[in-house]
Amino acid sequence: MADQDPIFQIQRVYLKEASLEQPNSPAILLEQEQPSVDIQLGVEASPAADGIYEVCVTATVQTKIKDKTVFLVEAKQAGIFEIRHLPDDQMGPIMGIACPQIVYPYLRGNVADLIQRAGFPPVHLAEINFQAMYEQQQAQAAGAVAQ
Repeated sequence: MADQDPIFQIQRVYLKEASLEQPNSPAILLEQEQPSVDIQLGVEASPAADGIYEVCVTATVQTKIKDKTVFLVEAKQAGIFEIRHLPDDQMGPIMGIACPQIVYPYLRGNVADLIQRAGFPPVHLAEINFQAMYEQQQAQAAGAVAQ
């Protein structure tokens, strides 16, 4: 029975994609007004091989003054996880809660670093309750099916 024990291992965490744009520089940098900040987050999971899954957490941070973009950062932090011998009903929470909780701190650091290296004060992404986010997505999916 030992070869059927549940396995959950982190294989690798890596920055899959990152971009920074300052389309209105240098003029926008001379503005004295405080920019508005919009942050969007997403989670995606996909199989990479038998028992191996890639989980990505994406962040889009856009700052604007009036209708002009100060900067736009898009970053995707990924992790490769070995997950075997888990019941199907546990796979969703593992992919939607446990894996993103492991990957997200790396994304937060990379986004703050990228913004700071671009010459701006760092934007620190808030802590995320991935369990609440997952449960909300499940409820929305169930509501969509019911309609």
